[in-house]
Amino acid sequence: MKLQGSRCALRRWRRGDEDALVRYASNRKIWRNLSDRFPHPYTLDVAREWIELRANDTPPYANFCITVGDEAIGATGFDVLSDIHRIVARAGYWLGEPFWGRGIATEAFSLLRDYAFASFPDIHRIEATVFEWNPASMRVLEKCGFALEARMRKAVMKDGEVIDQFLFARVRDSS
Repeated sequence: MKLQGSRCALRRWRRGDEDALVRYASNRKIWRNLSDRFPHPYTLDVAREWIELRANDTPPYANFCITVGDEAIGATGFDVLSDIHRIVARAGYWLGEPFWGRGIATEAFSLLRDYAFASFPDIHRIEATVFEWNPASMRVLEKCGFALEARMRKAVMKDGEVIDQFLFARVRDSS
């Protein structure tokens, strides 16, 4: 399965992506903008574990690598929440630093958004959170049609600092 855009594509992770994954993911600037479940440094063993885990996914898929020229340069995906929040997907992305500022993250996240709404009919809302020090990601979400819904003051502890987190969301079109 491949979701093709003009700047990038989304596809499933596969064996052989490990070296590229380590090359782009083992970057403090990326780690600093993600949850602590994303390790730093990002090692080859961690990459192998991630790709093996993704190899067991079944359709419809929720985790993709972002590619340019079929090289894995980042990731995007979502988790469908549970219980009363089962109609909500929490989404995110990261992109290798050499690819920042080219519109790739915006296109990749738009591809993910459209796929999620088309392939998961029970999802009515997609959410994403951003740390206060990452205005570039806030702009990506706004370009993807996400609206700022909340500034959660002093909600996150990252890299030794207590910081604000911003909540963005987009709801399924009702038309």
